[in-house]
Amino acid sequence: MGLDLENPLGLAAGLDKNASCIQPLADFGFGFLELGTVTPRAQPGNPRKRLFRLPRHEAIINRMGFNSIGLDAFVANLARAHHSCALGVNIGKNRDTPPHRAVDDYLLGLRAVYRLADYVTLNISSPNTPGLRALQDHDTLDLLLAALKSEQETLSRRHSRYVPLAVKVAPDLTDTEIGTIARLLLQHGIDAVVATNTTTARPQLDNVRHATESGGLSGRPLRALSTHVIRELQREISGRITIIGVGGISDAADAWEKVLAGADLLQIYTALIYRGPAVVREIISGLRERLSVLGVRTFAEARAAHARAGDGEAEKLNRT
Repeated sequence: MGLDLENPLGLAAGLDKNASCIQPLADFGFGFLELGTVTPRAQPGNPRKRLFRLPRHEAIINRMGFNSIGLDAFVANLARAHHSCALGVNIGKNRDTPPHRAVDDYLLGLRAVYRLADYVTLNISSPNTPGLRALQDHDTLDLLLAALKSEQETLSRRHSRYVPLAVKVAPDLTDTEIGTIARLLLQHGIDAVVATNTTTARPQLDNVRHATESGGLSGRPLRALSTHVIRELQREISGRITIIGVGGISDAADAWEKVLAGADLLQIYTALIYRGPAVVREIISGLRERLSVLGVRTFAEARAAHARAGDGEAEKLNRT
């Protein structure tokens, strides 16, 4: 995305929703932070209880519903912050904004944070705002991306800086839907795709306490779904758009799996909750070690080495 990052591991959106803990989180060693989701107007989110832990599976179910202090307070926090890493801002629509006006909310968000963000992510895939995922449908997404890309060009001229646009997608898409979204991202010149948000599925969680709660599931059980979406996106994108891989990364091995599937950058959230701040440097160190073992410098080179390897050698690389 044209960004100069200290390392490829970032914090996923949803933890620092209000841009109130930027430097403490940066001190954990992240290469970048994604803040938000922030909505144009302040809103309380869904009624409590709305967050549930599944400790044995290192998973979380949430139905927070874009609880947000709103753009004005968020931008004020962002402007006051001192920070040492790149910042993405994740923007969404208010719950009571009708679907046909959703584009207006995203335009408000982009305009408000553009000057202070290093990149901006359009969250169109949270399962906890009614109708939000319908924004991933072809015709609706086509119109949304056209409007946001046009506004990005206007803001780029006004502020004399180009701020990349990313789109965050769901893990609950069919391969056909993934391909459609990928082609639209390419068509509109979108800079990155974040794969993925939380899932409404409950893989391998039969008879687990809280598993029947409504909301989005994150953590270890999401890993395979997220990796599949990354792999399918990479088939279509072939390196032309940055893929930010997120979903079920608990250690360096999980992160490496995402890299080999096609991720250029990575994000964590639930692993930080269960394993603490040390997991950040553990994952970064593990990725560097794997690159060193292969004798390569970049994730793209690692994927190329993996593709050239035979089945036996590929399995060895996966275990490295």
